[in-house]
Amino acid sequence: MLNWKEIMMLTMPRVRALAASAAVLALASTGVASAQTTLIFHHDLPEDSAQHQGALHFKELIEERTDGAYVVDIYPNNELGDDTEVIQQMQGGSVHMAPIPTAKLSGVEPAMQLADLPFLFPSPEVTYEFLDGEVGDRLLEMMSARGFYGVGFWESGFKQMTCNARIEEPDDFRGKDVRVMESRLLIEQFRALGANAIPIAFSETYSALQQGVADCQENPIVSIAKMRFHEVQDYMVLSDHGYLGTAFLYSQVWFETLPPEHQEIFRETALEAGAYQREVSASEQDRYLEEIRDYGSVEIYTLTDEQREAFEAAMRPVHDSFRDEIGGDLMDMAYEELERLSEQL
Repeated sequence: MLNWKEIMMLTMPRVRALAASAAVLALASTGVASAQTTLIFHHDLPEDSAQHQGALHFKELIEERTDGAYVVDIYPNNELGDDTEVIQQMQGGSVHMAPIPTAKLSGVEPAMQLADLPFLFPSPEVTYEFLDGEVGDRLLEMMSARGFYGVGFWESGFKQMTCNARIEEPDDFRGKDVRVMESRLLIEQFRALGANAIPIAFSETYSALQQGVADCQENPIVSIAKMRFHEVQDYMVLSDHGYLGTAFLYSQVWFETLPPEHQEIFRETALEAGAYQREVSASEQDRYLEEIRDYGSVEIYTLTDEQREAFEAAMRPVHDSFRDEIGGDLMDMAYEELERLSEQL
């Protein structure tokens, strides 16, 4: 049982966040102008991650560009609750900004699942151009009806698979318990392989793997390294079968209270910090992979072209299954744009 000090350590971040938001709302309701406004920034990764580096860069730029009118308090590693809980807090305006995985947003806007379709993106370069283009803009615009102002896309990167058995072909997943995010599309992705997909909170995944609740999981290299999943898994297959992108969102109820010149600062800063975050993420992939390799307990290997084609064929029906939910016109538009970019880049 936790003692009172441990309980306070767990609850104080949420108390501080609510107190800061309450102060902002109180000033607004009384009409008193505040010389300095404290803003709440949530994300789900540890402080030594590329995502946190992006958040710090965002904080530095905002505070500098607004001459200290806004102070950004960053709450990493799900200190305010998991992404699903924070989504609700943002809709109410108590959390002001966050990069949220697209899979986690599927509950409020099904079209956001487009980015989670298996084997959709052929390379990082094509992915960035796609998400920063017309289709990405259309996805972000859809979030306005859900209580968010979408600006751009950050990333965790391409996903890999870890497991306690060697995985070389789709049938190797048959009967395995696989941890996934709370996402119907990701659940169906592994059901297509004959696996049992189990939604488990990100923060609880390590213990689930350690205790045998799940046999396998999927995540980008950064998440595997920072959450140390390789300590409790025997095999890691570099599959690049999916992409974990995060939509950078502002709370719309808050964003719409800003004067136009401040809205523009927040728009441009989120995009600039996102470009920086992607650069850090890409530059650290090899280092993270080497850390996992140096740990020495997990065998790392890459799918052959033939193996990759077999997985792609096995997972392709998921595209058709979610066509109506995501939107057939949007998916056709995405396929055409991806084909164009693949030929161009």
